[in-house]
Amino acid sequence: MAACVATGLLLTACASYQPLPLSERAPGGMTVEAGSLPFPALAAHRFDPDDGLDIVEVAMLAVVNNPDLRVARSDAAVAHAQAFAAGLLPDPQLALSGDLNNNAGPSASKAYSLGLSYDVTSLLTHPALHRAADREAEKVDLTLLWQEWQVVSQAQLLFVKLSEGRRIQAVLTATRDLYADRLSRMRAALAQGLLNSDAVTPNLVALQDVERQLFDNGKLLNQAAHDLNALLGLAPDTVLALQDGGEPGMPDAALVQSALDALPQRRPDLRALQSAFAAQDQRYRAAILAQFPALSLGFTHARDNSFVVSNGVGINLSLPFFNRNRGNVAIEQATRQKLLDDYQARVQAARNDVHRILQEQALNTAQLDRVEHDLVELKQQLARSDSALRTGNADVLLYVSARSALLAKEMERISLQQAVLEQRIGLRTLLGIDMTRLESTTP
Repeated sequence: MAACVATGLLLTACASYQPLPLSERAPGGMTVEAGSLPFPALAAHRFDPDDGLDIVEVAMLAVVNNPDLRVARSDAAVAHAQAFAAGLLPDPQLALSGDLNNNAGPSASKAYSLGLSYDVTSLLTHPALHRAADREAEKVDLTLLWQEWQVVSQAQLLFVKLSEGRRIQAVLTATRDLYADRLSRMRAALAQGLLNSDAVTPNLVALQDVERQLFDNGKLLNQAAHDLNALLGLAPDTVLALQDGGEPGMPDAALVQSALDALPQRRPDLRALQSAFAAQDQRYRAAILAQFPALSLGFTHARDNSFVVSNGVGINLSLPFFNRNRGNVAIEQATRQKLLDDYQARVQAARNDVHRILQEQALNTAQLDRVEHDLVELKQQLARSDSALRTGNADVLLYVSARSALLAKEMERISLQQAVLEQRIGLRTLLGIDMTRLESTTP
């Protein structure tokens, strides 16, 4: 009766099966619960899609809706469940046996045996394996944080690409309209015999070139828009209204240097590698402890069919003559060394990337200053060409060349401005600086 009660209590403490239907997730909506965001600066920012999304609101939506982050959060839940499982002690083993022989005679009894044993060796390695599982869960959490950081960065990069691409589209459209209007008027003059075909051809060629650029840029915008919708977990046909301005500021030199000095403590991916190394160090320690002979202790109580009762103690001990767990020790030691090498290589690569972006930023800024100076001269030259064309002192080819040069320089300026913004976002990501702050950051 007592055994039945104990069995019932054990069964009531067990988990029960709950079905989970396999279904397709519907696209996310344009709502954000600020309190669920992992970054304080994101949580403090007001989310209002009605007036268009700024660069921070796009990042907020990405962190909430991104499908890959949902999978990563499920991976983190699995890692924590594994850490919980690693913290549980192994169960003891109970062995029961009974005699089914009924031919022993009327004075004989039913023989039985009862034994209880426990693997003592598991207690020796349990603390190290538990610590390893905890560090592994830390690694998964930090990897998730780094992935969230990467999604924020990617959302901001796509925001910049779309915003600057739309600026290029506006410049091309205005130029196309100008060429189309001029071509229309020139064709009318050609029909009246006021111009010859040679005067029309340069304007036609320039118009066709601008239209080609419009199509090419439109394809890039379409790709960026779909990439952003996919990143934000939105329906593919969603059209996002983006706010102008709000670009990320350039961190000052002092903050860049301090962040670079403390890079291993700031970057979530580097901290994740540190946790992975600590977990592997504990697994290496557990493998060393497992070199000791495997020990299992047991207690038995038995009765034979002549009513003779016996009690005893059993010990199972492995003899470490051949294996001695040397293979696992070598594997865990080599794995620990590999993780150390991976960590050192990642830190060095991160520092190199920071220096590369800083130098590229300086070059792009200098080039942008030169482009601004060139734009002033080209606008003046275009004004002179337009005036000369109106008075008949210049041909159409000269005017079209001046207009095309101005267009190319305007597009170069937008491309450089886009590159500068993308480098600022990349720099903040590499340094572990809060990417949601738009102003120039100070320590």
